[in-house]
Amino acid sequence: MIALALSVLFSSLIFVVFKLFDTYKIQTLFAIITNYFVACICGLLFYGEALDLTALVQKEWFLSTLALGVLFILIFNIMARTAQKVGVSVASVATKMSFVIPVVIGVMAYNESLSWLKILGILLALAAVYFASVKQESITISKEILLLPFLVFLGSGLIDSGIKYFQETQLTTQEFPLFSATVFAAAGCTGILFISARAVTVPLKLNARNMIGGLALGIPNYFSIFFLLKALQNDTWNSASIFTINNVAIVMFSTLLGILLFKEKLSSKNWLGILLAVISILIVALS
Repeated sequence: MIALALSVLFSSLIFVVFKLFDTYKIQTLFAIITNYFVACICGLLFYGEALDLTALVQKEWFLSTLALGVLFILIFNIMARTAQKVGVSVASVATKMSFVIPVVIGVMAYNESLSWLKILGILLALAAVYFASVKQESITISKEILLLPFLVFLGSGLIDSGIKYFQETQLTTQEFPLFSATVFAAAGCTGILFISARAVTVPLKLNARNMIGGLALGIPNYFSIFFLLKALQNDTWNSASIFTINNVAIVMFSTLLGILLFKEKLSSKNWLGILLAVISILIVALS
């Protein structure tokens, strides 16, 4: 329970850091790539053992972890394009509703049971995510760009499912920091290749402000994944419960942080979403 609460806390802090990027004029792409290397360093520090590259590449999960890291960067770019073409609200809802994918995979692949009460909680959670995320303005999605939010939904769900798969089948508790470090290193290296190609048209600003932004983002980013892995070891709740509570609690807590720290105003739909989030978490947790 503590690990899940800490995962929610650090995941919510990521949204706060992103919000501060605009305030301090930090170049988001550079800070995101820097954050992956900061998160990688955190993983190596918490690993507590000397890094043996020969042993690392021989790990059963090594090549798959590299693919997961590439997926991190790829989905980020699709999210950015979705926000630009379709709208921030659509990108946000597609990302947060993706918890349905690891829930379904958990039931099918790991024979996890779902009671009718938990199914009700998950349905309420979906409604909560939508209402808490939707903005006042209406959102129109044309058929031509409908693929973008679907790819965000699918990719985000696959990332969560991949994390669950490695935790379930290939990782020991002692390997969590090393696993996380490898994923973040792969994402960072992929990001460098991406920005190197973009640097011709979009020059990067190598300054202390962007570096500090990456540092501030990388630390909570690392711990959000680390504590999610720890939470998935819970013997009381299955992964369907963990992913439902984790995603809905992040929506609820980050929304409340927006109110407290940035004086954000919520519509009646947003407040309804928060209420449904509380109810869904209670139903899933108590069932």
